[in-house]
This record gives sequence, C-alpha cells and structure tokens, in this order.
Amino acid sequence: MNTQTSALLLIALAAPAYADDIVMEDQSQILTGAGETASSRYFQPPQESELPDNAYGKLVQEGRAIFVDTKNRATEYVGNGLACANCHLEQGRKANSAPLWAAYTMYPAYRKKNNKVNSYAERLQGCFQFSMNGKAPEADGPVIAALSAYSYWLATGAPTGQELPGRAYPEVPKPENGYDLAKGEQVYAAQCAVCHGQNGEGQKSGDDYVFPPLWGADSFNWGAGMHRINTAAAFIKENMPLGKGGSLSDEDAWHVAAFMNSHERPQDPRLIDGSVEKTRDKYHANDGVNLYGEIVNGTMLGKGL
Repeated sequence: MNTQTSALLLIALAAPAYADDIVMEDQSQILTGAGETASSRYFQPPQESELPDNAYGKLVQEGRAIFVDTKNRATEYVGNGLACANCHLEQGRKANSAPLWAAYTMYPAYRKKNNKVNSYAERLQGCFQFSMNGKAPEADGPVIAALSAYSYWLATGAPTGQELPGRAYPEVPKPENGYDLAKGEQVYAAQCAVCHGQNGEGQKSGDDYVFPPLWGADSFNWGAGMHRINTAAAFIKENMPLGKGGSLSDEDAWHVAAFMNSHERPQDPRLIDGSVEKTRDKYHANDGVNLYGEIVNGTMLGKGL
C-alpha cells in the first residue's frame, strides 16, 4: 500500500450514498464459504519482532495494547467489559475471525448499516459505539490513530481492495427447521457456561474480564453485529469453545447463538423516539436474523438495560 492509499483510508467521506439511487452492495458484510480451515494459504501478517524501533513501531504497539485491553487503554470510550480482541481473535490475526489484516485493505467501503461510504476510521468508531457500548473516539485522535496503525502494520504486504480468504466468519447455514432456544440452552450449559457463566455474566479476575459477558449490562448492545443470530452462529462455529473451534455442529452453533441473543442487553443507541418498534422497522427488520423487538418468553426484547 502506498502513502496515498493509506491516507485515503483515514479520510471520512461525508456524503451518504443512497440505495434508492444506486444499487449498493454492503461491502462490510461479505461472508466466506463454510468449511474452510486455517492453512498456509491465508495471508500471514508480520511478527512483532519485525516492528521497527521508532515512532511508528511504538504507535503500532500502542494500537495492539488498546486492541487487547480496550477498557483500560481507551476507558472514556468503552461502556462495557469487552475488548476488541474478544471478537477478533489472536490479537486480530486469526483467519476466519474477522482479522484486521483483511479488513484494513477493504476500506473505504459502503456500509448498509449507516447507508454511506465509510473510512476505516469510521468503521472503528462504529465498533466503539455498538460492540463496546460506548462512544466514538475522535477520528483524528490518538485511539483511532493507534488502532489504524496496528491494522495497517498487520496488513503489510496485503493487496489493497482485494477480498482475502479468511476475511470474515465463515457462513453457517441455518438449520432446516430453524433454531431452537431450548436446545441452545442445553448446548450453552454443556459447552459455554464453564467460561462465560451460568447467566452469561462472564468471568473476572479483579476488575477485568477473563472471559467476556455474553449478555446483560456489561455486554455488547443491540446495535452490534453480534446481536444477529446468523453472525453469532458463524463466530461460534469457527471459534468456540475456545481452542475447540469447529467442534460444534452447524445446528448447535445456531441454537446456542439464538439462546445467547434471546437475552436482554444494552439498548441500540440508534433508538428512535424511545420506540423499540420504530427502531426495529428501520434498523433490524432486514438486518440478518435477530430478536430485537420480538416477543420471547412473553417479553419484548430490545428495551435495553
């Protein structure tokens, strides 16, 4: 990537692209094929030992530190107990786990979520607003600068604008008979609760989470991509239980993802006029498979915590 290209990736493109005028593909939601396993055919990011001992290297190291310890390194922008590395495993390196090296080179890109072309900085800001249930760091501030530098460094040698194998969570087909919350609860108890707690509360060491909360006030909010059952199923199938990715069946991945996302969590910050129904119609009705605004066990989900 040349200097001009990397500079463009940090420029926010203010003018929205309207789907009514132009047929736009959501470039942020491309899924890879199911059943792909990690191998040498995936792009290999550089090793930390290759970092130069200069100001750039130090900024990259700060970006990595923020990525793995977000709550403590970017405290004012984080509203829950999560870190970037909870969803982008192995410090953002792991293929088929939304690695940074595959994301950075694809921006600027149109996102249906906000109906505009986003810079990479804007994409990072969205993670803080939704996955971190916080607020967006300044696009030209130190947090975004450090995370962008870390992403840029991981993508060293990667082709620009080319979708790389392992970019996203491999898509998992929906069960023929749909998901089953009762079966999901059984899978959760057997496979997930030992790390994430009986009530999805996660596990802490002191003030910090060792295993993240999956629902409740300290988890991601209803606007995060992981609230989609199909997205969560893809992540779970590839990566969970930790160290045993691929061990769950496609059906069980869907069942347990649905069970996880059938619990209340913080409100979608895009809430319209205090109305879950209006917010669902605008933002959730056509956003994958999700339970925002749906009645589960006699209660409407999406009211927030």
